[in-house]
Amino acid sequence: MDLMTQVAGFIGLILVAIASITAVMNPASTTAVYTALTEGMSRSERQQVITTALRISFTVLAFFALTGQLIFSVFNITVPAFRIAGGILLVTVATGMLGSRGESYRAADLENIAVVPLAFPLSCGPGTITTVILLASDPGSPSALVAVFIGIIAALGLSYVGMLYGPWIFAFIGEGGLRVVPKLMAIIVLAIAVQFIISGIAEAMPQLFANVDFGG
Repeated sequence: MDLMTQVAGFIGLILVAIASITAVMNPASTTAVYTALTEGMSRSERQQVITTALRISFTVLAFFALTGQLIFSVFNITVPAFRIAGGILLVTVATGMLGSRGESYRAADLENIAVVPLAFPLSCGPGTITTVILLASDPGSPSALVAVFIGIIAALGLSYVGMLYGPWIFAFIGEGGLRVVPKLMAIIVLAIAVQFIISGIAEAMPQLFANVDFGG
């Protein structure tokens, strides 16, 4: 395999990781919730909320990206099985995004909005964690792990920009515009989920057929 082919493959992994993680993380929703919850806070307080939320999110996602293979080993789970299970989970995430009219949070009910809901479940919820593990699950491809970390940083970077400029974004496109973006993201998440299921089934087929006794 020549260098150009390797570079093209690596760029492809990065683009898939960025698109997948960003679509599932859905920075638009994070921006909307953050803007609503931090209304009335000072600039320094808002910045502290953003920093804390993103630091927690990166730590959690990095942990699962690095330990995904260990989880498979400990629980004796095959990658194809996890791809199928993860795909099914992402289908439920996508359908929830399509049908949801938005969740409301009251700052008075939350001890620390940087942790809940900005980090959990918005930035590093079950869907995002599952996506990260699946993308980093190729043990023979260290470049996949690098691509996942780039995807995590890119998605959190978009969340950072969204939260930092949330009030101005709201003023420019309005609440209605921010509600459209999650629906578009949901379609992408659904397509990713279906692809995970298809890939998992395709990878599991040789193992399934190997255990079938056709007799003779």
